[in-house]
Amino acid sequence: MITKMTKYTFLLLSSDTEAFLREIQELGVLDIQRSRKPVDAVSGKLYKEAEELRKEIETVARCDYERDEKHHTLSTKLDAAEEALDEKRHWGDLDPIHVKALREAGCRLHFYTVPVKKYNPAWAEQYAIQEIERDGKNVRFVLVDRASEGANNFQVPETRVAVESLAELARHVESLKTALTERENEMEYRKQDIPVLRKAYAEKAQELQRYLAHKGSETAADDYISVLTGFAPTENDASLREQLDQKSIYYIAEPAQAADKPPIRLKNNWFARNFETLTGMYGMPVYDEFDPTPILAPFFLLFWSFCMGDAGYGLILIALGILLHKTNFNLLGLKKHWRLVTTLGVGTFVIGLFLGTFFGINLKEISWIPEGLRKLMLVGKVEVGGTGYDIAMIAAIAIGVFHICLAQVIKAASITKRAGFKQAISTWGWVLLIVGGLIVAGLALTHVLNALATKIAIIAIGVLSVLGIFIFNKPGRNPLLNIGAGLWDTYQVATGLLGDVLSYIRLYALGLAGGMLGGAFNDIATMTLGDNPTWQWLAFVLIVLLGHALNFAMSCLGAFVHPLRLTFVEYFKNSGYEGKGMDYKPLTNEIKIENK
Repeated sequence: MITKMTKYTFLLLSSDTEAFLREIQELGVLDIQRSRKPVDAVSGKLYKEAEELRKEIETVARCDYERDEKHHTLSTKLDAAEEALDEKRHWGDLDPIHVKALREAGCRLHFYTVPVKKYNPAWAEQYAIQEIERDGKNVRFVLVDRASEGANNFQVPETRVAVESLAELARHVESLKTALTERENEMEYRKQDIPVLRKAYAEKAQELQRYLAHKGSETAADDYISVLTGFAPTENDASLREQLDQKSIYYIAEPAQAADKPPIRLKNNWFARNFETLTGMYGMPVYDEFDPTPILAPFFLLFWSFCMGDAGYGLILIALGILLHKTNFNLLGLKKHWRLVTTLGVGTFVIGLFLGTFFGINLKEISWIPEGLRKLMLVGKVEVGGTGYDIAMIAAIAIGVFHICLAQVIKAASITKRAGFKQAISTWGWVLLIVGGLIVAGLALTHVLNALATKIAIIAIGVLSVLGIFIFNKPGRNPLLNIGAGLWDTYQVATGLLGDVLSYIRLYALGLAGGMLGGAFNDIATMTLGDNPTWQWLAFVLIVLLGHALNFAMSCLGAFVHPLRLTFVEYFKNSGYEGKGMDYKPLTNEIKIENK
């Protein structure tokens, strides 16, 4: 099964990209795809507008007063006003009118605050100084001089004292506090506007994306806009969005569509999961395809087991899988696939029993084997049309017919899902003709259908199939063209299906060859036994071990290559599987170290 994905879009200047990616890397679930476009006048304007909306959303959503320009301005003014009021209280409520009158008379007032330790009493003898306040830390005093005398040479920085009265300053402080409270209430109230702001941001960002997709070739600035598209499993949406919000990363999130070409993560049960590696070898499905793994898994296991064809070799595979899992042994890098090796071993053991071979020994010839098990073995011949055929060969061809019929049904269902029923009429016609014909033939041969019912069924299948294949294979097209296309399809199917079905005989041939070769090694080893038991038994053991080791290795090679071919060629071709998807590879800090 293909995991549903959510598409996340991020827009930022390229200069911010690396820092952003480091933050994304910490999340460990986003598969990031980049595109980089040069900034021109239009894209720069669109980016600025989108960024302003993003910041507004972030500020309103968090009630982040520090990032709100108006709140920050009011807060700064309030701090300054409160500081001025506090300083004014130390000097007393000077009457602005009197201060103005003194200034008009040519007298200037200079306000000073110095630490007690630095205050020099001799200053009072040199200048017109009036001490205003003295506390444990500072001395505050006023120096009066005349403007006509020019600047005085008093080397102490002046203290700025507001000319407004205490009442005026207090009123100003209260008005700023009121304005600040109103702004905070406004920001809190504006949270209900977040959906509207998010929609506006998404529209602006999408407008920028569309523009960059068609333009962006003329640069008007020394920077680039990075459009980062990330995909993450939909099941992780809640936790991922929470982490993105905590990191102040804004984004557009929407369900991924096939047109987005999202990366593919497969999600299967414990059995099919072992075979996902084989799917990846051919290519991951695209987003709107069916995951082939649930079908590939049981058939590949069956094909492998047929090709190995020996229950004893199945026990070796089971032991090898356990060894890979329990120890540091890593034959050919198979340690991480120990479950697959064990599963293949179980299948080989079971099918090997049905094929009647155990380390090259014909189990059907052993007297102590239960009669019930011997009857189940696919050993011997069956007569078809007066000619005898091996039961195992008939079984291999039957498996192939079923496998290809299943592929045809899946192909028709896939086209219907992706393009609609109209585009799948021809495929369904072939499914009805091939699969329906085989079912009717089987029911007729087993006498479930009588002659009349069989005739009616054949006529119905024939008429419907001809209509689908030759007349309505492409709705809306000239019927003559449809007939020509149907004839060409008929030629391809007729020549292709026969070759595809015959390809499955290799299952029988490889299993038979492996069993015969194992038996041959047993016979050669047995011929070494004679009157001298010492060296002859040693030769017997060496021949058996080396012979079966060679046969086991060759059988494994054949059991891997040929079932893979039956899957990748015969099955995938008939099922219409493309395998052009990209594997899901999230950006993460984790480093996976595999045991060597």
